[in-house]
Amino acid sequence: MSILKKIFTKSRSLNLEDGIFFDSIQAILGFAPKNLDHYKKAFTHRSTSKLNSEGHPINYERLEFLGDAMLSSVIAAHLFNKAPHGDEGYLTKMRSKIVSREHLNELGKDLNLIRFIESKVPVQHFGENIHGNIFESLIGAIYLDRGYIYCEKFIQKRVIIPYVDISRLEGKVISYKSLVIEWCQKEKKVFHYDIFEDNGIDGTRFFGVKLSIDGKVIAKARATSKKKAEEKASQRTYFALQEKMDKK
Repeated sequence: MSILKKIFTKSRSLNLEDGIFFDSIQAILGFAPKNLDHYKKAFTHRSTSKLNSEGHPINYERLEFLGDAMLSSVIAAHLFNKAPHGDEGYLTKMRSKIVSREHLNELGKDLNLIRFIESKVPVQHFGENIHGNIFESLIGAIYLDRGYIYCEKFIQKRVIIPYVDISRLEGKVISYKSLVIEWCQKEKKVFHYDIFEDNGIDGTRFFGVKLSIDGKVIAKARATSKKKAEEKASQRTYFALQEKMDKK
């Protein structure tokens, strides 16, 4: 009887749309949300121009900030306990690998969080980072709704258990550009990224990059942004000089 009563109470308190949202969020979290308003806000884009009764914007950006802090806190505590050999620099680098924008975007995509977004901007016009942004805002909503312990449970389930393997992460490169620069500085080598526009035949704007070390061009790359072109050239440089760069 108690189970039937609980189901009946839930169906009375939630309309059909909220009921579907409740069930979807519960499936993702692994526990029942208490206040759906936090989770609705977590998927509200600023383009909706919503305001609360005090005139403050209603969107996920503040929750994203909070979720980022909660995620970093839980990951930092996990690494502190699981990697007793690591100094501050090591722990910081490992945390950066786990909470990299690329990885957060993957997590948001895996959960298909974009299906919940409320926006006046068509979904196809969003950049890749929207996936990671709303993943962080979801964590922020969990913290407001259920507190730190439930936040930690979610991060353990969705991030740490499936993805955090310390030995594997030690060998993961999150920025080839940083790797190349660190190596050049350590070996006292002079490096230079020569960037130029390289527009395609169809008018698409491209950027070309030549990466030189000690006056010699090591790699070239082309991409739709300077950052991507530099990273691609750096990756090619790493593979070209891997034997030297991997030497201790």
